[in-house]
Amino acid sequence: MEENHDSTENPQQSQGQNKAMKCGWLRKQGGFVKTWHTRWFVLKGDQLYYFKDEDETKPLGTIFLPGNRVLEHPCNEESPGKFLFEVVPGGNRERMTANHESYLLMASSQNDMEDWVRSIRRVIWGPFGGGIFGQKLEDTVRYEKRYGNRLAPMLVEQCVDFIRQRGLKEEGLFRLPGQANLVKELQDAFDCGEKPSFDSNTDVHTVASLLKLYLRELPEPVIPYAKYEDFLSCAKLLSKEEEAVSRCIYFWKRSCLGFVSVFSICPFICKPSFGPRLGCFPPCQVVT
Repeated sequence: MEENHDSTENPQQSQGQNKAMKCGWLRKQGGFVKTWHTRWFVLKGDQLYYFKDEDETKPLGTIFLPGNRVLEHPCNEESPGKFLFEVVPGGNRERMTANHESYLLMASSQNDMEDWVRSIRRVIWGPFGGGIFGQKLEDTVRYEKRYGNRLAPMLVEQCVDFIRQRGLKEEGLFRLPGQANLVKELQDAFDCGEKPSFDSNTDVHTVASLLKLYLRELPEPVIPYAKYEDFLSCAKLLSKEEEAVSRCIYFWKRSCLGFVSVFSICPFICKPSFGPRLGCFPPCQVVT
């Protein structure tokens, strides 16, 4: 039985679904009767609305997200093709609503499931410094300024410091993959607002893979599309006098947070002095 257990604003009123963070088809398991129903979901504000059809204006129900958690279910070899995730109650609560202990949802693919989980985590954990994978760089830096004046996300600084200390002589840096399970665990921890630390047992390739994953999932490249031509113009000044270069750096500090915040603390990017054994990060990969 579907229910509309919340009297919040209809997400299709006034502003419409085009203001939603994410929308799409998912399958939802019922509360009392565990049957599956295909529903149109809209993530807007701090709630997840679900409708019988894409054109409906009245939601069948809403899922209130703040204070709750979202979990990925590992793929089951006995039931391939089921890409499951679940919104579960947070804190000491045992149920989401009177009709639902939790909300079990099924996406059409692994990528779609992961995208939904990231988007929902951004809503749940964004106010607490989480949900940073896939979040705008300036939003992350703006939140983290409360912990001190910095130009780059703490994740980037932490990864770069670790690689500087332990990885500059490592063969295949940024080329060899890290431990996929550990990369996933670290990503989930950062997305949940935690600040996991790296110790002496942490593999440098895992940290490098985590950094690459973070940069790859930014909504825009480190150098934004709107600033790309300006960047090329500034790059041409690098062979000219020092004063011109200083003006270029000042311009980028004023106009392109993404470039300065990441690129300026990554001196190991394509640095020739590291030698041919290092699979360093080509600048073209960072830009694009």
